[in-house]
This record gives sequence, C-alpha cells and structure tokens, in this order.
Amino acid sequence: MAQRTSLGRGAQRVAWSAQIVAAVILGQTLFFKFSGAPESVHIFETLGAEPWGRIASGVVELIAVVLLLTPRTAAVGGVLAMGVMAGAIGSHLTQLGIEIVVNGESDGGLLFALALVTFAAGALVAWLRRAQLPLVGARLALN
Repeated sequence: MAQRTSLGRGAQRVAWSAQIVAAVILGQTLFFKFSGAPESVHIFETLGAEPWGRIASGVVELIAVVLLLTPRTAAVGGVLAMGVMAGAIGSHLTQLGIEIVVNGESDGGLLFALALVTFAAGALVAWLRRAQLPLVGARLALN
C-alpha cells in the first residue's frame, strides 16, 4: 500500500492556520530581540545570556519562521518552533516567572501565553505534516 503523504483539504487548512499563527508570533518577537528592546534585554540578563542568547534565539526563531512558511519544510519548522518554545516555557517556569516585569510594568503573562500557543501550533504542524519529517517521516506517516 502506498503511504499517504498529502493532507486532505481540512487538514491542510488546519496545518496552514497553525503554521501562520506560529510564524506570526515568532516573527513579531524578532523585532524586540534584534533591536535590543528593554523586555528582551531584561529576560536574557535574568537568564545570564545577554546579548548572545537573545541574538542566537532570534536567529533560530527566524529560521523557524522561514521553515514554517515553506511548504516542504513546514514540519521541520514546527519541530524547531517547539524546541525554541520549550526553552522559553522552561525559562518562565524556572527563572523568569509567568509574568515579566520590567521597570514596574508587567506583561500580565502575555509572553508565557504566546510561548504556549506557539508550542501548541508547532506541535500541530509537526504532527499533521509528520510524513515530511526527515529520517522519521516515513515511519510516522499513516498508511
């Protein structure tokens, strides 16, 4: 039996929606990381990784955005987005706290919530497009 590597119309719409959500969230944070916005600098100073961690994570997120918006590499982009967001979520839970407070102003947990949404969107993309994953895709694809 031939492997099913293409998605049905409904699954394609869900996958593209998740790809766009993840790419938009990741993309909008790039400005803050690359411009040295006070929130980003505060986060990476707290983590002991300023400025190299901020710039490196921005580069990885930019790569994830490009991969997510390229049909042939969207699954890899989803996995990469999950990895970056796992780091962000872990940092919030261990060192940063749910809310980020800079100069007396709280984000109300927005960055943490965006990390959760991006992780979930990346996971959905990776699962729906799992047949495209290098090395393991053929084994994960439904027959």
